[in-house]
Amino acid sequence: MANITKKVSWSSRADESGATGEGTPLLNGSEQPRHSRQLSEGRSIFQIGRLSTVDLEEEITSDEDSLRGRPKEIPHNEKLLSLKFESLDYDNIENQLFLEEERRMSYMGFRCLEISRWVVCGLIGFLTGLIACFIDIVVEELAGIKYQVVKQNIEKFTEAGGLSISLILWAVFNSAFVMVGAIIVAYFEPIAAGSGIPQIKCYLNGIKIPRVVRLKTLVVKVCGVICSVVGGLAVGKEGPMIHSGAVVAAGVSQGRSTSLKRDFKIFEYFRRDTEKRDFVSAGAAAGVSAAFGAPVGGVLFSLEEGASFWNQMLTWRIFFASMISTFTLNFFLSIYHNKPGDLSSPGLINFGRFESDVRNFLCVFIFCFSPLSCAGGILGALFNVLNYWLTIFRIRYVHRPCLQVMEAMLVAAVTATVSFTMIYFSNDCQPLGPEHNEEYPLQLFCADGEYNSMATAFFNTPERSVRSLFHNQPGSYNPLTLGLFTLTYFFLACWTYGLAVSAGVFIPSLLIGAAWGRLFGILLASITSNATVSIWADPGKYALIGAAAQLGGIVRMTLSLTVIMVEATGNVTYGLPIMLVLMTAKIVGDYFVEGLYDIHIKLQSVPFLHWEAPATSHWLTAREVMSSPVTCLNRIEKVGTIVDVLSNTSTNHNGFPVVVQVAGSDEPAKLCGLILRSQLIVLLKHKVFVELARSRLNQRKLQLKDFRDAYPRFPPIQSIHVSQDERECMMDLTEFMNPTPYTVPQETSLPRVFKLFRALGLRHLVVVDDQNRVIGLVTRKDLARYHLGKHGLEELQLAHT
Repeated sequence: MANITKKVSWSSRADESGATGEGTPLLNGSEQPRHSRQLSEGRSIFQIGRLSTVDLEEEITSDEDSLRGRPKEIPHNEKLLSLKFESLDYDNIENQLFLEEERRMSYMGFRCLEISRWVVCGLIGFLTGLIACFIDIVVEELAGIKYQVVKQNIEKFTEAGGLSISLILWAVFNSAFVMVGAIIVAYFEPIAAGSGIPQIKCYLNGIKIPRVVRLKTLVVKVCGVICSVVGGLAVGKEGPMIHSGAVVAAGVSQGRSTSLKRDFKIFEYFRRDTEKRDFVSAGAAAGVSAAFGAPVGGVLFSLEEGASFWNQMLTWRIFFASMISTFTLNFFLSIYHNKPGDLSSPGLINFGRFESDVRNFLCVFIFCFSPLSCAGGILGALFNVLNYWLTIFRIRYVHRPCLQVMEAMLVAAVTATVSFTMIYFSNDCQPLGPEHNEEYPLQLFCADGEYNSMATAFFNTPERSVRSLFHNQPGSYNPLTLGLFTLTYFFLACWTYGLAVSAGVFIPSLLIGAAWGRLFGILLASITSNATVSIWADPGKYALIGAAAQLGGIVRMTLSLTVIMVEATGNVTYGLPIMLVLMTAKIVGDYFVEGLYDIHIKLQSVPFLHWEAPATSHWLTAREVMSSPVTCLNRIEKVGTIVDVLSNTSTNHNGFPVVVQVAGSDEPAKLCGLILRSQLIVLLKHKVFVELARSRLNQRKLQLKDFRDAYPRFPPIQSIHVSQDERECMMDLTEFMNPTPYTVPQETSLPRVFKLFRALGLRHLVVVDDQNRVIGLVTRKDLARYHLGKHGLEELQLAHT
């Protein structure tokens, strides 16, 4: 797949390497004429057509000979596919070097490798837990200082007058922290913006997102999320932990840091995409476990995103990493809270334990399941639609780093202003008794011994606000307070997600749902005078169900989110209603719009492959999906030909079928293998030429270690110097190519091709005829262009027929 610079990054920032004034190079169905190109040497290679996608607004014809226009330059159209993203090589290259290494390895060597995998997973869990602990402690300390200073200032000016000074102080605090967080993201590492979950979903899906698992990304992510949460934005620190865990896994598993240029000479065997993906899955699971104290939920989260490559031992290793992460965070937080050994805070957010009550359980299940789950789906869809249009606006108009920083500061100031205004005009005063555990109670204009209930929701970190909505006594909030809070926080959270800051959407979603869920419980209890009903109408239970419905309606996760919620509450009794609520919220939300993460993936024009091919695509075959003609290389090829093929910037292909022609025969060449661009680059760098091998009897034989040392940042072809004499040399690809690439006949149906491609994690699927001659090549973008959404496939079918 091609790798051409794209103007729009995940944070909507323009890429500096792009030419000024140019739009994003996107694929929109352009195709070159099918012809053979003769090189100066007389050898013929076949040129593959530019990988393409389908613009849903264009009319599709079935005429294979019709030429299409040049690619459009539309920097934000999610209906096109970007040339920026490459695929990952999740299929092992079983060439002669690989097989020889595996055969030389003893049984004890394989056992040592397996032990190393467990050691790496343990390190991933430990380091992820430490990072989570660091984030939690720093956020608690900085937020505590901020809230104490603002609280004292408010108390001082409540009687003396001049509360506008308190408002300015609060807004300045928020804007200052957010400014720092936005600057390091917008100017130093834009990929660290947001929660990082869409990027990790893409990585596990088989897509290489530039800079997504680098050390610099981790540092910016950690510092950025601290600034975002302390800055009072409607965000959470739990989502970015998944991205942080994945970065830790990608670094630890390689035994070196390419950013720091340090190689520890360990774990060299794991320097390939297949092994690295497994560890990134463990890191993502460890991040979920550290965020929510849900080891099983972390395993299921990784399973939902990458089930095609799982096996039993990998599952156990991922679960081991999750458990280590939870225990590490729990242990160090117990020391921080001066309770060594008290392992009662397993995650960054602790929902608190919900007591079991059979009557409460049954009544909550019967009366709140349908309305709350449907409301969660509808509100989640509304949230996603509003955020979609906000993101479109940001891509078009807020694409410069300075504008992104200014917008983040504006949102921080507006959030502080809205919060202060809501608290100022609220008259919801509640008694401050011994059963109340408010962290920063504000008296404001309430009587002595009372506190402002609105301040409990706004004047706190989002995690503490969620916990108070779950567990505060009935009567702690009046309906007007919850209604106004839900309305304002909903729009603030929608505006905040997508800023150039590191932030997650899990906690804001839970907080919004908990607010209107508790409001539902209060209203339900108020409309009945039945004493029995008032017993089971516990607003905290409805807050839990509402939080699950709102989160499910936004992110559309089912299996893993159910387990995460159950583990976070510490009570399996609510597992069934939570599961049904999440499923219903997803079904209702999917009727209107996709999930939030899927929307952002589509907005970036990523060739993301879902688990199944479009339902009515059996009428399509591999011949209609593939790109052709194909650039093929001979098994013994001239070096100049290889250099010219790799230097052709109009194609930038990464996989080349290797063909062989029977000597003395006029028959067309037949497929004998597949070789990657990265392999050819290494061969050219080490000058593995036939003539040199014959002239240097003591020449060192190339090993897999040479390829692993160059991984993952293979040098570009422009950095490889090949003299004019060397261009006339020959290169034997037999030893390095994959002699058994996956192939399909040209009449294979699209669902079958899709299933084979997706389940095996392929990057290239060669299409051959009945004589084993190459006629096309199927790549990720060839498949992604046919996943057109709800109505696109039907339109394509009508046009085809």
